Amino acid sequence: MLVLSRKTGESIQIDDDIFVTVSEVKGGRVRLSIEAPRSIRIVRQEVLERDLPTRCEALTLDAPETPLKCVT
Repeated sequence: MLVLSRKTGESIQIDDDIFVTVSEVKGGRVRLSIEAPRSIRIVRQEVLERDLPTRCEALTLDAPETPLKCVT
């Protein structure tokens, strides 16, 4: 894991075409802006965790051999 410090307006670049910019820091919150190609899926972690059991069930029925870490 790489840990970086950034100020408002500063960015990091991931690969050639993904940019993450600190848009605002207010209180205990940080607002990030992400520029990426439309083909890159960007999802908040809590959404992935919430939807994982449903996705696991669907994938297991369609392709039981697909390796996927499911939470019950």
